Amino acid sequence: MGSSVTATTDATSRLAKVRTAIEEACRIARRDPASVNLVAVSKTFPAETIEPVIAAGQRIFGENRVQEAKSKWPPLKERGAGIELHLVGSLQSNKARDAVALFDAIHSLDRPSLCEALAREISKQGRRPMLFVELNTGEEPQKSGIKPRDADLFLNNCRETYGLEIVGLMCIPPFDEPPGPHFALTAKIARRNALPLLSMGMSADFVTAIELGATHIRLGTAIFGERG
Repeated sequence: MGSSVTATTDATSRLAKVRTAIEEACRIARRDPASVNLVAVSKTFPAETIEPVIAAGQRIFGENRVQEAKSKWPPLKERGAGIELHLVGSLQSNKARDAVALFDAIHSLDRPSLCEALAREISKQGRRPMLFVELNTGEEPQKSGIKPRDADLFLNNCRETYGLEIVGLMCIPPFDEPPGPHFALTAKIARRNALPLLSMGMSADFVTAIELGATHIRLGTAIFGERG
């Protein structure tokens, strides 16, 4: 019981500190804090750890895997009005049906086969999750995402070939490089393609992301602590 209470206290305390840090970053960047959406990345954490964060007013949560979210979130969503669930990890095309049914936003659109699968499920289900195209700004071979030089063509195909409404871009900079140039490049491509939303910035670099225009920051460790 003691460790559970401690974890709960720690998560809500961290959430309060994160909110303060977001407000300060927005003040410095001369932005309205309401323009920055905090996505609390709850992957691998159980419902009992997440519930106090919901009770503290957090309403946007991120998960990496469809199956984990499918088993964990339906009852949690029933207990908290207005919860948005965002898929922030890679999505297999054969999981598109479940993803469209469960998630309010998908941050990892990165290939034609996934475009096709999502377009089909959106048409069938009548649900339209927000769609972000994932960029691989560092062109890292081990990472998914569209290379920056291919972004304009891919975005055009998303719209014209598959009829998808893309709302923004997502990026994860290489861990061993300064994030600022990667965020700036993502913002530049978004502006060029009239995309209003930018999913960029995690626990270690969200202040920089806010400075460079992030509308969605994805924080896990900063709220829930280290994963076991």
